[in-house]
Amino acid sequence: MELNDQVYDQIVHLCNEGNAYVEKGQVEKAIESYTVALDLVPLPKNNWETSTWIYTALGDTYFLKCEYKMAKSNFYNALNCPGGIANPFILLRLGESLFECGEYDKAKENLLRAYSLEGYKIFFNEDDKYFEVIRDLI
Repeated sequence: MELNDQVYDQIVHLCNEGNAYVEKGQVEKAIESYTVALDLVPLPKNNWETSTWIYTALGDTYFLKCEYKMAKSNFYNALNCPGGIANPFILLRLGESLFECGEYDKAKENLLRAYSLEGYKIFFNEDDKYFEVIRDLI
């Protein structure tokens, strides 16, 4: 299934707007833009590829805002959308969010999956504490 071109264009515009807000440090406005974009996606949302990247953008924005429970929730949603389970960035950020929520076993599982798909390079720009969680498992 494909989205109507007009709806798709509107979603892309809102997500680009959200990305620009993130770059300016205006995370609340970014979250608003991403949420409006997600509202345009038909139900069930997890059937649509656009939901994968909207939930990922929302999760990443909440992660940057240190709202780890909200980040975790959005990354779990992204994981259940098309391509989500094989996306190393989603797995990385989900693992980091779980770590910050004190869910260390689940964090290890997802961080290890991210490492399996992308190798150490996915951890280059991340806090070392996240790689340390899986170092002994590799």
